[in-house]
Amino acid sequence: MSQAITSTVKHSIISDFKEITKMRLALSVVFSSVAGYLLGVDSVNYQTLILLAFGGYFMVGASNAFNQIIEKDLDALMDRTKNRPVAAGRMSVNTAFAIATIFTILGIVILYVINPQTAMFGAISIFLYTCVYTPLKTKTPLSVFVGAIPGAIPFMLGWVAATDDFGIEPGTLFAIQFFWQFPHFWAIGWFLFEDYKKGGFFMLPTRKQDRGTAVQTIVYTVWTLLASLVPAFGFTGKLYLTPISAVLVGLLGLGLLYFAIQLFKKMTIEAAKKLMLASVSYITLLQIVYVLDKFLR
Repeated sequence: MSQAITSTVKHSIISDFKEITKMRLALSVVFSSVAGYLLGVDSVNYQTLILLAFGGYFMVGASNAFNQIIEKDLDALMDRTKNRPVAAGRMSVNTAFAIATIFTILGIVILYVINPQTAMFGAISIFLYTCVYTPLKTKTPLSVFVGAIPGAIPFMLGWVAATDDFGIEPGTLFAIQFFWQFPHFWAIGWFLFEDYKKGGFFMLPTRKQDRGTAVQTIVYTVWTLLASLVPAFGFTGKLYLTPISAVLVGLLGLGLLYFAIQLFKKMTIEAAKKLMLASVSYITLLQIVYVLDKFLR
């Protein structure tokens, strides 16, 4: 009996730790950072790659922990978030703050070991997400614009970690993931609209599930596609796409655009969910295509 209780407690602690740091989201960010690193590096340094993975994870984990402390009362109002550790009362604010602080220090120190620029961008990401994006979420839909900045940093962070340089190449990677944030988050904001409303969050650009939001979603999807194809035209230094890969990226973009148009036509929660899933597939497959293109050309 006591062993079962101990096992349950351990499981709860591990689950809460994964939830407070949003482990799945953090791992997706690590994936983006690693992809950026592989694009920028001439010869893979596995020590740097491991440091980037851990530093990136700590960076995202810290941001998410701070976010859940700040929004604990609002999280308790929404079905999607009411079972989060701090909102549900399973984890104290002090414990969550300790985790967030330790993760911040570890993340910045580890990224600094790679190079100071990487640490600087990591620190900027934590600051913007925690101190600007999170407070703005209940104030204005422009919070999505602010949130898109730290959200776009991981892809370019990998390049900076590889080269210790910020130029046109990481700037392009930043632009791709920056524009991608809008259809992705607006799709989430659409199908979780009623739940977000309980917490006072209005993530859609018009604050409504209307044609205006759907049109803007299409516009930013087009910008995402265009930004993704820029490396094929030789304007972006060492970041380059071969014609075959450009065609693949273009097809991925047209697929994403299809789901954005479907949202405009149907205006349904189901269409928004499909767009969200399409957006996740798009950014993941795009990064894979970019990396394979570099190493197989």
